[in-house]
Amino acid sequence: MVLIASSHELLGARRDELFDLDGDNPRFDVPLKRVKKRRVIQQPLSDVEIIKEALASADQQFVFESPMYKGQPIHRKAMADALRGTKHEINKDKTKTAGLCELLGLKPFTPHDLRRTAATLAGDLGFDDAAIAKCLDHAVTKKGDTVVPTVTGKVYNHSKRMKEKRAVLDGVAAELLRIIGEPVARSRSLEGHG
Repeated sequence: MVLIASSHELLGARRDELFDLDGDNPRFDVPLKRVKKRRVIQQPLSDVEIIKEALASADQQFVFESPMYKGQPIHRKAMADALRGTKHEINKDKTKTAGLCELLGLKPFTPHDLRRTAATLAGDLGFDDAAIAKCLDHAVTKKGDTVVPTVTGKVYNHSKRMKEKRAVLDGVAAELLRIIGEPVARSRSLEGHG
């Protein structure tokens, strides 16, 4: 699943904001209350397996539900803490839980850095800045040498926006799969069929 949403938009994702997960055009509609510009964002989903896996039970309303607080989304800092680790002071002893960056020997980064990485990867794959900006929910006022009226692109022409966004996100998803290889769970399931 490639989604270039902010963590605030993503972490509160609800089951009823997902559409066509088993169809040809799966998407996530981020409601205006979680969007900085206070309007709905329709974001195509390139691969829905992660979402389907996250929706462990039929009564689960949040896609990424807190393991500690049933019926609530994971905390807004959960992604950052998972990457950078946590520090706690208990009984005056400092304890630290290592984050993924430390465990994998990576330079520390934030969830927002992943948006920049995805945008850069999309640019490296040859997608133009206008299409990438649409995926990031950034305003587009110029495409190549042509000025695009903002109201046309934002309010009226939704079909082209979804098509371009889907192309960018599918391209980034394919490249990420190429980089990391086949997921372990899928490759293990193939071992018994050889």
